[in-house]
Amino acid sequence: MMEMPLSFDELDFGPPHYRDMLPPVCRRNYGKWKYHEHVRGGIIRHVAESGEEAYSVRAGIPKYLSADTVIELCELAERYCEGYLKFTSRHNIEFIAGDRESAERLAGELERLGFPVGGTGRCLKAIIHCVAMSHCHMAAADSLSIAKALYEEFYEDFRNPEAFPERVKIAVSGCLNMCGATHASDIAVIGVHRRPPVVEDAVVEKVCSVPELVKSCPTYAIRPKRGNPRSVEIDEEKCVYCGICYSLCEGIRIHDPENDGVSLWVGGKASNTRAGPLFARLVVPYIKPEQPRWSTLVGTVRRILEVYRQNARRGERMGEWIERIGWERFFRLAEIEFSEKCIDDWIFSVETFRRGTNFKMP
Repeated sequence: MMEMPLSFDELDFGPPHYRDMLPPVCRRNYGKWKYHEHVRGGIIRHVAESGEEAYSVRAGIPKYLSADTVIELCELAERYCEGYLKFTSRHNIEFIAGDRESAERLAGELERLGFPVGGTGRCLKAIIHCVAMSHCHMAAADSLSIAKALYEEFYEDFRNPEAFPERVKIAVSGCLNMCGATHASDIAVIGVHRRPPVVEDAVVEKVCSVPELVKSCPTYAIRPKRGNPRSVEIDEEKCVYCGICYSLCEGIRIHDPENDGVSLWVGGKASNTRAGPLFARLVVPYIKPEQPRWSTLVGTVRRILEVYRQNARRGERMGEWIERIGWERFFRLAEIEFSEKCIDDWIFSVETFRRGTNFKMP
């Protein structure tokens, strides 16, 4: 007998309940954990009120995985964790093992496969980056190569749970659309276009909608072209180089290899503890691309992290530390040149910055 197809109501059941996805040991002790402790980098011990134990094992993995790699990870989960694993929001792989021996053996297997075990405690968390030029057409910088260069420089800080006064999160976005929570990271690298798009009238006339282009611009910088309403012109004073128009029309070229680059932002966080969430702020307006090692960018990040490591209090996130000592002193300690482009122009700047015109260096 032929089965009847499922109805829409039967198909539209939404995502499964999160409790159905929990490992058995977590389900048994849900809401009843007594304490947690760091065993070493990448391994956390959880002790329940019942006395039962569980061990989180976290490892860094590539942002792009082959099917063979996923199968290998699933086989480890079957062998040590009753078939359960998860991917964290920063794209680590995390397993829950039932005992210390299994956790240590699992960590050894991950290291053998080339996945560094770490990312827990006061360390460098996994670096988030957008897909950039591997998929997105708006990117001003290659996020993948930047993230790789930073990982290679700070590899040991990912593995060391005592590397910094508090956790450090780095995010990389290829453009100002900030995919990857760059605005809420301790250090953010953001690709920047620095010139208005170039309009190719012949292309715009053939394949683009002028009304849609005009409507797409968030700063009203696009208007129909004088003498040629089938094309557009851009007011350079209003353009913020976001690239949205290029998404709608390939005849408005935003990319400029001679002038595109990256900017560096610091001090953001999403956590609600202590000072509450903070937005990252611009400290270096432009760094020229230097593929594949990005030596200037990596050197500047290294200098900022070393100053933070030496001067911040234990448990103090980077933004909290900078707010305590003052932005003037941060620029001086980090040996970063201050310019007018670094002045805060957010709508809440009167709340966060001094109201005077002087920028006094202590």
